[in-house]
Amino acid sequence: MAAPFTAQRDSISGAAGAIEIASHVQADMAPRAVAVIAHPHPLFGGSMDNKVVTTLARAFYDAGAAAYRFNFRGVGGSAGVHDEGRGETEDLLLVIDHARARHPGLPLWLAGFSFGGAVTLAASERVECQQMVLVAPAFSRLAHWDGVEQGGRPPPGTVIFHGELDETVPLADSLAWARPRQIPVVVVPGADHFFHQRLHIIRSLAGKLVS
Repeated sequence: MAAPFTAQRDSISGAAGAIEIASHVQADMAPRAVAVIAHPHPLFGGSMDNKVVTTLARAFYDAGAAAYRFNFRGVGGSAGVHDEGRGETEDLLLVIDHARARHPGLPLWLAGFSFGGAVTLAASERVECQQMVLVAPAFSRLAHWDGVEQGGRPPPGTVIFHGELDETVPLADSLAWARPRQIPVVVVPGADHFFHQRLHIIRSLAGKLVS
């Protein structure tokens, strides 16, 4: 029987004020990893309660990780205003520090969807992780960082999931970034940007990747 997927909501201090966090930690067992998932663009309705984000959190939680979602500055209970990826990268790094402090010594898994995928890659230049899952990463949404050129520091085993029919983030962008880095891109047939009616595929793929 799967452990109940419940969230503890809290906040930590960030450069722009409070950062709202939701953590999922199984009560009856020690986690095997720490997972932090970043959400899509705040100016287009993105939040930590996005279904792709919660699906990834559930996959990691079911695989035995302590899973953390959070709201970027200016979203939900997080203070501040949108900073085009600069401040959001700092937000992610602070949440990673918080999660690692609660679970010291564990491997770090990072994931991000759309804008959050690009922020995750930018953060990887400053923190080492052992696993990375990117879902339709929107490199063009970071004003200060050219993800295709700079590329971040994705660990071995990094995978991109992208919908075949994504009209928000072109599949070609993921392929262009992944091709020179020899990183696999898993194309989900018939899926749009938000993976409507195909979230179960994302959950299954992410879960197998970290099992």
